Amino acid sequence: MGTGRPGSDVRRHRPRTEPDAHYLSSSYYEHWLTAAATLAVEASLVTREELEARAGGPFPLSGPVDAGDVNVPRPHQARFGIGDRVRVRNLHPPGHTRCPGYVRGKVGVVTRLDGEWSLPDVEAHSPERIPEMLYSVRFDASELWGDGQPGVTVNVDLWDFYLEHA
Repeated sequence: MGTGRPGSDVRRHRPRTEPDAHYLSSSYYEHWLTAAATLAVEASLVTREELEARAGGPFPLSGPVDAGDVNVPRPHQARFGIGDRVRVRNLHPPGHTRCPGYVRGKVGVVTRLDGEWSLPDVEAHSPERIPEMLYSVRFDASELWGDGQPGVTVNVDLWDFYLEHA
């Protein structure tokens, strides 16, 4: 079973778990500063109190996300095969996800099975690793954006958790 690049999803999810008011009112770089500060507090490199003393006041941190939020059966075999039509579940999980927003709710066709890999949505939030089947799914551009050119497609790598039968 592959695991991807350990830690890469941890760094990616943190800006997406900030309190909404801060996230919507701050810049791109502030998101990454908040993420770095949160990771430093979580790793006990600095306490929240020390951080706020150095910052001169309250400092927003990203919220914790429970790995148990990803609550689906864990298949250890492929539920879908090459050529199967699948729909991407229209989920809006807190924190990091590798499921792009533009494919949620859309129908595509499985073109490749890539074996089991650690589900990044869980790996980003905890040391837990949950093996999931990874698929390459082809979408017609017109399915995604409504104005695609005939014959133009987009392939997206998607974990089993994101998919359902179409």
